Amino acid sequence: MDIGIVINLLLVALLIFLTAFFVGSEFAVVKVRMSRIEQLIAEGNKKALAAKRLVTDLDYYLSACQLGITVTALGLGALGEPTVEKLLHPVFIELQIPEAWSGIISIALALSIMTFLHVVIGELAPKTLAIQYAERMTLMLARPLVLFGKILFPLIWTLNGSARIMLRAFGVKPAGHEQAHSEEELKIIMAQSFQSGEINQAELSYMQNIFAFDERVSKDIMVPRRQMIVMDQDMDKEQILQMIDEHRYTRYPVTKDGDKDRIVGFVNAKELATNIALGRPYMLAKHIHEIDIIHEGSPLQEVMVKMQKKGVHIALVIDEYGGTAGFITLEDILEEIVGEIRDEFDKDEIPDIVRKSENEYRISGRVLLIDLEEQFGVAFDNSYNVDTIGGWLQTQMTSTDGKLQAVIQGKQCWRVVEMDNHQIVTVSLEIRSGSDKESTETD
Repeated sequence: MDIGIVINLLLVALLIFLTAFFVGSEFAVVKVRMSRIEQLIAEGNKKALAAKRLVTDLDYYLSACQLGITVTALGLGALGEPTVEKLLHPVFIELQIPEAWSGIISIALALSIMTFLHVVIGELAPKTLAIQYAERMTLMLARPLVLFGKILFPLIWTLNGSARIMLRAFGVKPAGHEQAHSEEELKIIMAQSFQSGEINQAELSYMQNIFAFDERVSKDIMVPRRQMIVMDQDMDKEQILQMIDEHRYTRYPVTKDGDKDRIVGFVNAKELATNIALGRPYMLAKHIHEIDIIHEGSPLQEVMVKMQKKGVHIALVIDEYGGTAGFITLEDILEEIVGEIRDEFDKDEIPDIVRKSENEYRISGRVLLIDLEEQFGVAFDNSYNVDTIGGWLQTQMTSTDGKLQAVIQGKQCWRVVEMDNHQIVTVSLEIRSGSDKESTETD
């Protein structure tokens, strides 16, 4: 074989290899996560330093990849097709194919062969590898690409500058590549990580709770005024012990003259019961601690930080008129992140949402509409200024005869199960498979 053809074939192989290098680098750099590169740098991986340089100056190095792909493609077109034609020419002579036909056939075959090699080996294969093994390929190809960018800096800078000038002429301003993710993007990433098995259900729930936590205020999770169990400062020892034995809470707000709008502090039941058990003189006033006051619209994040700094576990929640709206505990706040926290006295506590059958649920009237929207994928009409399912059902009631109500919205049938005076304590949800027509009925 002619030495010239051998050299040309080696050059063709080199150009295909370089095409694969630039294509793989382009896709790997775009696909790799900056957070992972930072982690590798923290672990002492020296290759990650070059990778960070690529990801940080993505626009420049993508331009370098595009330049490399273009140059190698032009080289293959100029060198590859004539080389293949020369290889095929003796074959056509041996087969006694006419000269007029051999030229056309050799060009067609040369173009087909070089296109196949260029697309399959030079582009598709490295692209697939880069997408599947983005981190590994980025670390492997980072240093050669940085070196290529340094060598051809004047040319790449000129081409990039020319592109920017042309874009500005059309009123387009070049933008940098965003590395940060929005909250919605993070939620999608977490869901995909859960589906692929990278994180488990508990980890997914914690992260979802964190995002929801940032949007909650004290009013959303407080123990409302009607459900507050309080002591009065004039109670005797027997009444106090009876209340502690019945409810078994750790802390109780203390009222003056039984008025929940006149909270004078709180009592630690363990501290009080211990002193009584030790036979010390009973004086409730000495066990009343000052209680912090927060507004019902205060964000939970701020409330938690405030309670942590002061080392308190309970705070009084007031409304816009200065009256008592309820109280909130540090345990209530933590449960918004990690879920229900139960102790040895919570055995009889019923979860806020209980599944009774495949299509029926029992739900506490205090459950937030936003939580139900996320869990059941439902939407609530006319829910402006209403936070809980109990409050929403009250706005839907049209009857004044005291009968329990049922509201049908789409395929969801909401029924009031239990009421305490005018407060809705428990509701049921039945998910039907029938008509989607909205209506309201009375049981």
